[in-house]
Amino acid sequence: MTEAKAAIALGDGAFSIETIKIQDPIGDEVLVEMKAAGICHTDWDSLSWGKPIVMGHEGAGIVAKVGPDVKNLKVGEHVILNWAIPCYSCFQCMEGNQHICEKNSAVTAGNTLAGGHATLESTTFKDKAIERSFALGTMAEYSLVREAACVSTFSDVPFASAAIVSCGVMTGYGSVVNATKVSPGSTVAVIGTGGVGLNVIQGAKVSGAAKIIAIDIKEERLELARQFGATHTILAEKTDKLLLKASEKVKELCEGRGADFAFECTAIPALGAAPLAMIRNAGTAVQVSGIEEEISIDMNLFEWDKLYINPLYGKARPQIDFPKIIDLYKKGDLLLDEMVTRTYPIQELKQAFDDMLAGKNAKGVLVF
Repeated sequence: MTEAKAAIALGDGAFSIETIKIQDPIGDEVLVEMKAAGICHTDWDSLSWGKPIVMGHEGAGIVAKVGPDVKNLKVGEHVILNWAIPCYSCFQCMEGNQHICEKNSAVTAGNTLAGGHATLESTTFKDKAIERSFALGTMAEYSLVREAACVSTFSDVPFASAAIVSCGVMTGYGSVVNATKVSPGSTVAVIGTGGVGLNVIQGAKVSGAAKIIAIDIKEERLELARQFGATHTILAEKTDKLLLKASEKVKELCEGRGADFAFECTAIPALGAAPLAMIRNAGTAVQVSGIEEEISIDMNLFEWDKLYINPLYGKARPQIDFPKIIDLYKKGDLLLDEMVTRTYPIQELKQAFDDMLAGKNAKGVLVF
């Protein structure tokens, strides 16, 4: 039994820092001593999921204990946690779509406990079982996860930098490299330059895009975008409906025809169709941010032969993609340290959320 401080979402929009109890690992489970946990809008949303939950789905730490069936990890190993846990045997995993596993994914299987402990009592709060966000619960001093949720990494990678790989970096980078396969010489427009948008920019840079056009309503965000690889920037107006004025500027930069690829990274429903207005005929629009509500789209925006895709989590294959990202980081081709604007102790989670909602950070990270 392990006791740990944890951020508990109460289900009504509030949270508190409490003590949880965690059973020792059984089967293929791993107890991870958390060292860092990324903070994103999904964590903020989890405050209102209607039930108590151990928060957090991005994280990195050190293996503290392993179950008897764990095959590839040992105590003391540094790991990055992955929230889209594959089973490797279902239809989607066999198709190579590990990010939408039919058995374990907390998203597609519709179960925040997917892939968890054999009994629901593995993690308790006030002597009652409590779920862990995305079967992880990284905003805690310790987390009990399946071996399949762990990706081994180098011990010299800072934990805060490693932690953000497991969602924001993977989502942005993977949407470019895996989902759309942006080719050298391509033109790319990126709408929204928060954490995910910056990693779309980085993915486009790594892929050899000739023009990477960042669009945002904040000049300071565009400064960051240039640091992370944007070749051109457009300061949009808040009153620019569907960013049609910004789209005209994108077309001017792309020989009058529009970009080859455009990525929406704002999660603002009103901008869901905006990338369609920025791409050329037969171009590809990508909805990266995860808009999950009904929106209206003028079908004229699809003329002609345009594609619109909505990939999940950059089509992540964690055991393949995470090491690639870390290799690019170690070579200096992909920035991680620079993305961590500020770190916080768990007691300052409210301040971390306030800073995130105010757009002050590229990425905020809890450190333990």
